[in-house]
Parts: sequence; C-alpha cells; structure tokens
Amino acid sequence: MSVMKNRAVLRWLVPVTAGVAVIGGGAAVGTFAAGADPALPPRSAAQLLEDLRTSRLDGLSGTVVQRADLGLPPIAALAGQATGNNLAGLVSGTHTLRVWYGGEDRQRLALVDTLGEQDILRNGRDVWTWNSRENTATHRLLPADAPDRATVPATPADAADRALEAIDPTTAVTVGRTATVAGRDAYELVLTPRDKASLVHQVRIALDAKEHVPLRLQVLADGQDEPAFQVAFTQVDFRTPEADQFRFNPPPGVKVTEVTEGERPGPAGKRFEKKDAEKPDVRTVGTGWTTVVVAKIGDAATGGGAKPGADAPDAQMLAGVLGDLPKVSGDWGSGRLLSGKLFSVLLTDDGRVIAGLVTPERLYEAAKG
Repeated sequence: MSVMKNRAVLRWLVPVTAGVAVIGGGAAVGTFAAGADPALPPRSAAQLLEDLRTSRLDGLSGTVVQRADLGLPPIAALAGQATGNNLAGLVSGTHTLRVWYGGEDRQRLALVDTLGEQDILRNGRDVWTWNSRENTATHRLLPADAPDRATVPATPADAADRALEAIDPTTAVTVGRTATVAGRDAYELVLTPRDKASLVHQVRIALDAKEHVPLRLQVLADGQDEPAFQVAFTQVDFRTPEADQFRFNPPPGVKVTEVTEGERPGPAGKRFEKKDAEKPDVRTVGTGWTTVVVAKIGDAATGGGAKPGADAPDAQMLAGVLGDLPKVSGDWGSGRLLSGKLFSVLLTDDGRVIAGLVTPERLYEAAKG
C-alpha cells in the first residue's frame, strides 16, 4: 500500500540532486515538544493514514530545523565540494531552513548559515538557485510535463512521503503518543520494519491534529534511543504566502548561468552534459525497507584513480577519501565499506556501488548475485 502515491501536495521542493536521499535535522531539539502530551480524541493507524490521504494544503510557510547523526565520517561534506553541490552538506550536522509552499508549482527553500544563504525557488516552470556567498545564480526552465516530486526531502512532509511509500506487509503501522510540535497538537504514526536486516528500527511521524500535515519526522536506528535523523517545524503558518515570495530578482552583480535540459551544474560554475552513455547501470534487489540499489559506475568508485580532465583534482580528492574507507572481502569479491547508523554502502573493486538501509551482510549477498 502506498497511501502517498501521486500526492504532489506533499512534495514541496523543486527537483535538485543530492548524493544521499536523506538529509538531517534539528537544533534546539527541546523546543519541538514541551510539557505534558496533549489530550486528543483517539485515532487508529488506519484513520491517521486516511487523514493524510484526504488532507488538503493550499499554502504554508515556516522554519524547519534538521539534524542528522548518521555516524558517518566527514565524507559527505567532501563529496558535496567535489560535485559543486553545497546542499549535499545537509547529510550531516544541524541546519535551519525557511520554507514556503504556495501550490504544486510554487515552492521556495532557503538554507541559512553564518556565512550566507542558499535559495531554491520554483515559480511555475522557472527554477532558480542562488548562492549569496558567491553571488551566483542558476536558472533553468522545466519541461511542460515536469513532475512535481522533489528528490531531496527537506521538510517533514517530504520525508514522510518517502517513508509512507515503503508501507507494505513488511511494515507494522501503529499509533504512538500525542505530541506538541511547533506549538501545535499532533498525533504520532509509527512505522516499524519487520525485517531484521533493516537498520531502521522505527520511523515516527507527527501529524498536525487539525491540518493532518506532517510536522515532524524522526528515524531511529536499530539499537539507538535517540533519532539518527530528525526534521521538524519549529514554527509553521498555514496561510498561503504572497506571490512575491516565489519571484527571484537577481541582486546587483550576480552571475547568472542558464542551464538547458540535459545539463547539470558542476563545480565552480562549470556545466556538464549528461550523456546517455555515461548514465550508470542501476538495478534494485529486494523490496520494502531492505531494498538494495546496485549501480555499475566504473573502477574509479573505490578510489583507484580519477579520470583525466578539467575536474580531475576534485575527482582525485573524492577518490582519496573513498580510498581511506575500510577494506572488506568475501566470496562476493573485495572492495570498501561505508557504514553508518541507518545505511551501508559497498564500493566493490570491480566498479559497483551497492547501497541500502541494511546491514553490510545484506549488501554482500547482493554483491554475490
């Protein structure tokens, strides 16, 4: 069952790319819930799922705080530098974002830190990204049939969408405690994978008791009491934002890069064309929470050397980091392992990347197949 399928109203962000499909959340965790749990009328898990399915959201703005404690080395930030995508740094640490939602084709996200601001805006088919620190902007025009689905979960609703798509007979769905999130009463829906090979112990989704919109999502790793991943509103307003919030006016001196379909931004303003011949061979093994993704990308995956070219220094830096990962081997072959609290990634010496929210042993089984 996929109760969120085709629910574009909960897919708020413009399409951007990140190396990891989970990003962290939450400073000042103690502000998310305070005092006694609110007294709310009882709701079953089935009723809460139906609330989600039938809810309607016309507009929203608010502050989202994200925290990730995935137990990873500082590889994520280095990977972001090598690909020119600073948003990839969201896979670790604590971050504060402002979000605005004005409909299926109007969204905005602003990542604010001590050194500047990065914005992503979608207004119809126009998509803008802006980096205040570098005073650069990128503009692209989406095709008329562009999907509304975001590829980077940056709000509780985005993250909940993906979690709820995994509901099937391998998942136990129950009701947790009530909570107060961003000053609003909320129910808690709890998803528990049944397969012990999954590193995910539970996913907890706090739903606004009135609007039925996810206000907080927590992911607990197996054997851990504190969330390895949390994203939650600290302030939320369900009024539709003004149209001006979704219009980008380039500031004086900004360098604007126009990106056409088939291209993607690269580091330092460079652009790369994604040719069909360069796309990795990707397949999946298994279903549900223990799905494993297998991609054939070449020998450079394990740090065996960077391909020559204009961006060789970045590739060499990334390859050097990957080369420091622990070596592993078995009847499936040999390679290097990146493991965290919630996921494992195996980079084989024959050029495959095998990843999932599973134990390393499940990756070795997939590598042998």
